[in-house]
Amino acid sequence: MGSLAVMAGSPKALAELLSEAEHAIALTGAGMSTESGIPDFRSADGVWQKVDPMEVASLQTFITEPQRFWQFHRPRIDMLSGVDPNSAHVAIAELQRRGLLRSLITQNIDRLHSKAGSTDVIEVHGSLSRGECLQCKAMTTLGELVAKADGADDGVPRCDDCGFQLKSGVVMFGESLPPAEITAAYEAAERADVILVVGSSLQVAPVSELPAMVHQGGGRLAILTEGDTPYDEVADVRLRGKAGVQLSETVAALDAV
Repeated sequence: MGSLAVMAGSPKALAELLSEAEHAIALTGAGMSTESGIPDFRSADGVWQKVDPMEVASLQTFITEPQRFWQFHRPRIDMLSGVDPNSAHVAIAELQRRGLLRSLITQNIDRLHSKAGSTDVIEVHGSLSRGECLQCKAMTTLGELVAKADGADDGVPRCDDCGFQLKSGVVMFGESLPPAEITAAYEAAERADVILVVGSSLQVAPVSELPAMVHQGGGRLAILTEGDTPYDEVADVRLRGKAGVQLSETVAALDAV
């Protein structure tokens, strides 16, 4: 692995790492989707610099002030529904197709991985693909959820069965992560000998613990973010810059092998 040490900041090094892995997985965060025009949350220009998430995106606000919650959430549904995958999503899907990524874990709720062709995406922070009632557990499609919100005088969609306000499938602040998805993520990390992190600051637990699990199990880390992460010093490959460019060059480097 001498060449990997020399080129630890290059797409070629990432291609080499992935090609030698027996069970590589990927973890993606908000930085993955910024090239599609979706703002991230925690950077200097992120969403949470402009608004307090506990005031507009928390379980407490949803329960006690559903109209305020939906005033923030409804426009975001339109914004997220109107964007397309970028070249980074396409590259991740191609790495999956080639069998170089065994599992794909994402903190994103925008469904862009699936739109790009990825399969079996583990969405640990939920997804916009559905609506749900926390009181009676009834489920709706996203289309039904939006229609109910737009048809309500106060903009709050309500359950046909029990009358309680509906939410999307996105995990709110103060709400537990979906058990099946977080279990699948941990199981993937336990099996992995390489984890590729793209666009995540690795500051939100418990997902931020996944690289540590891989590292402590003797696996290797590849990190592609523009900002710093707590794992930079132990990463075997550390890339910065645009994810679309770096991952596209990684796929090209694999083609050249």
